[in-house]
Amino acid sequence: MSGFIITTLIILVFIIIYQIGKASEHAAILRGEKKVNGQVNRAIALLLVAVFLFGMWGIWACHNYFKDMMLPVAACNTGVSYDKMFNVTTAVTGIVFFLTQATLFWFCYKYQASDKRSSFYFAHSNKLELIWTTIPAIAMAVLVAIGLKNWFTVTSDAPAEATVVEIVGKQFNWLIRYPGADNVLGTRTFRKINDANNVLGLDWADPRTHDDIIAQNGEMHVVVNKPVKLIINSRDVIHDVGLPHFRMKMDAVPGITTTLWFTPTITSDSMKTITKNPDFVYEIACDQLCGKGHYAMRGTIIVETQEEYNKWLAKQQSYYAGNNPEAAAPAAAAETQPEGEAANMDKKISMN
Repeated sequence: MSGFIITTLIILVFIIIYQIGKASEHAAILRGEKKVNGQVNRAIALLLVAVFLFGMWGIWACHNYFKDMMLPVAACNTGVSYDKMFNVTTAVTGIVFFLTQATLFWFCYKYQASDKRSSFYFAHSNKLELIWTTIPAIAMAVLVAIGLKNWFTVTSDAPAEATVVEIVGKQFNWLIRYPGADNVLGTRTFRKINDANNVLGLDWADPRTHDDIIAQNGEMHVVVNKPVKLIINSRDVIHDVGLPHFRMKMDAVPGITTTLWFTPTITSDSMKTITKNPDFVYEIACDQLCGKGHYAMRGTIIVETQEEYNKWLAKQQSYYAGNNPEAAAPAAAAETQPEGEAANMDKKISMN
């Protein structure tokens, strides 16, 4: 029913516009075409000026209305650089937009059709073409150079002391893996993926996988003021690791490993104070349409102090131990036994 009403209203609007046009034609015949055309030109010129002024006011009003919905201050050092780049780009393009649109609408008003002037045509001007080609080209080259500098920074080699975290996209959640005490991520292969007890396909034959920790709840813990290197991948389709509060994003592509690094500078608790939002969380969004459950593919980042991170890490169980308790128990027991008892146990096993 609502569709029928909307369609009817659209048809009526077109009918009204058509009737206005016909009325203008009849008025031109009755009062003289030149006089009517002059009045119409002046009316259109004034309307164009009004449209320009209303449009500028609309841009300002929208900015004020939505400014509270803007992202808070960038929460990492590279994010600050991206904000500066965004501000420079907005300023340059904003100035150009205002000048060109103001000139366009002013010309429409000032040079409306009149018996006092005639059209002037020229086919070519080397000077004009040089100006409007060179200036935009230089401006674009500067903006691109700034963008490339920031891009090469976040995709360059991370500092040696960086915390390594692997994040893998999976329809429709994030799998996050941390290295254990050896600070090395073990080998994994897609052939060993099993949703029951090996979601990332870790190769248990590689002892480096035995202390790896996997968080399947999409929650990533990182330390404030310490570099973090993200190793990014996907288990099925193309996803995208979007970190809006850190002003970063990177595609997660099946079979291809991508990386980026950043240094968080504001803890989650501090950001709650800055935003005056006690429920604030740093979000991990999927910025690539990845299927019908895309809307629910959301994770969080907890930025905390080193002490808080160590306490959290101490409570975590390795993924190997959680899924291979029969194999992990003897190893854990051997670690807790004195060296003499462990040696006697090895001797008994060899005698048997």
